[in-house]
Amino acid sequence: MENTAQLINTAKAMVAGYKGLVAIDESVSTLNKRFELAGIPQTEEYRRAYREVLITTPGIGDYINGAILFDETVYQHTLAGVPFMDELKKAGVIPGIKMDEGTEDLAGFPKEKVTKGLDNLAERLKAYAKLGLKFAKWRGVILIDGALPSDACIMSNTHALARYATACQRAGIVPIVEPEVIMDGSHSIERCAEVTEKVLFSLFGQLYLLKAELGGLILKPNMVLPGKDAAQKADPELVAKLTVNCLRNAVPASVAGIAFLSGGQDPVTASQNLNAINRIYKNELPWPVTYSFSRALHQPALEIWKGRTENVKAAQDSFIQMAKANHTARQGEYSG
Repeated sequence: MENTAQLINTAKAMVAGYKGLVAIDESVSTLNKRFELAGIPQTEEYRRAYREVLITTPGIGDYINGAILFDETVYQHTLAGVPFMDELKKAGVIPGIKMDEGTEDLAGFPKEKVTKGLDNLAERLKAYAKLGLKFAKWRGVILIDGALPSDACIMSNTHALARYATACQRAGIVPIVEPEVIMDGSHSIERCAEVTEKVLFSLFGQLYLLKAELGGLILKPNMVLPGKDAAQKADPELVAKLTVNCLRNAVPASVAGIAFLSGGQDPVTASQNLNAINRIYKNELPWPVTYSFSRALHQPALEIWKGRTENVKAAQDSFIQMAKANHTARQGEYSG
């Protein structure tokens, strides 16, 4: 692959310096739902204004290496007319793009989903590369429910992730691969560990078959957690132990980095679990271990902002505080 060195260098920059990634790639429908709950009008202008609050936060580049954008956001500007892409670059934040197009039912497998977006993927990646996007993200969704997930669901989603990853690399874009075993359900943390490891084995088998360059790729996995309705909860030390065991067993050392999703955890719990992983194991792991959070990083800012200009500074203060907290958690030094 001609651009291997470029891919590896970009991937390394995405996980450098104890910084993380922020996901501000919510679809129109997802962000509108969050706006509705917060009493914010569900319009394009308010979505643009919220993205401006986050992107123009003073000091964002001190704690954030990259921002995952939604297609709508790529073309938007600040009120002063500065393209968001330029604002990010000025702050030293690498711009990326969400490439998947949501999920659809996996035919013949009730309750299970497969991710859409492979149609015209190469053409879309080529266009984004011309705009200056340096990395991309694709999410596969895996549900635990009794005997689920099926082997068909795991294979369908990991094969799609691998096809996406290799298409990205051919376009000179670093892929973030996100196989998410979701928290919905009452399953135990041990069951989550079993499924997560199985999914990761399948994923890296598919990446190998399709000749992906692992040094130019970021893995965005779930932490190993009990279902959100499980009777037995888990402390950060247990989460760290089972998560690290899973990664050690299934993830090749040549992967450029691990950037955990928050997966519905509240901001404090997500930071505590990230902190435990790094505090206990960071000197024993072959990859940098960081975060790629969405709600756990900026949901408090949205609830403070509420669509009001007079709340912008307080919302930005909250956002940078959460980024700083996870910066310390990545070092294993988070104290709450």
